[in-house]
Amino acid sequence: MFAPQGPTLRELAVQALSSVERGYDLLAPKFDRTPFRTPDVILGSVARVLDGLGPFGRGLDLCCGTGAGIDVLGTVCHEPVTGVDISAGMLAVAARSHPEADWVRADARALPFRAAFDLAVSFGAFGHFLPGERPGLFAQAYAALRPGGRFAFPVVAPARPGSVGYFALLGFDTVMRVRNALWRPPFVMYYRGFRLSDVQRELAAVGFAVELYALPELGHRPDGSPRARLVVATK
Repeated sequence: MFAPQGPTLRELAVQALSSVERGYDLLAPKFDRTPFRTPDVILGSVARVLDGLGPFGRGLDLCCGTGAGIDVLGTVCHEPVTGVDISAGMLAVAARSHPEADWVRADARALPFRAAFDLAVSFGAFGHFLPGERPGLFAQAYAALRPGGRFAFPVVAPARPGSVGYFALLGFDTVMRVRNALWRPPFVMYYRGFRLSDVQRELAAVGFAVELYALPELGHRPDGSPRARLVVATK
């Protein structure tokens, strides 16, 4: 599951018993050698769709981690790009890999930007926010965009009930809920509460116009529908 240079079981255990911010500070030096980094096939598929919608001016990678999304922004934005994350450790790794970008440490629920960007992207971060926090998070993304700006992120179709993937995610979320009931500080990382229909409704309530684009590089489900779609919300 992990590369030889990736984190040890002990390091993962220490991370899991920390807060989200502290946990990612600890994991940052080895994060790109774990399965948690967004795969290149997803990044490339998203870049292909955005390239057809652009070009864009300034770009923002929301909850940027070690900066995987910066490469996507770099291909479709002709002005400077910025990454924002709550973890100083992740930002330090990102800055070494992408010195051309600007890096800002901030909570995505309280962004220090207003009408500053033409495109915002986010990859794999929404499991760190409880469902009740999403409307505020989406409102922050909306405020950070210029009129006509777009907020884009991929969404993978839920695992079929009864499948191995379904029980794996159910088990992971259950373990995290038990951990957070017994241990402080909490470590929020839940994967099963991010439903596309809810997300579309919440984005629309903020003021976004929402479109969906298939990401065929990620394959199709047995019924022929795409396994992943790109949500594109326009201000």
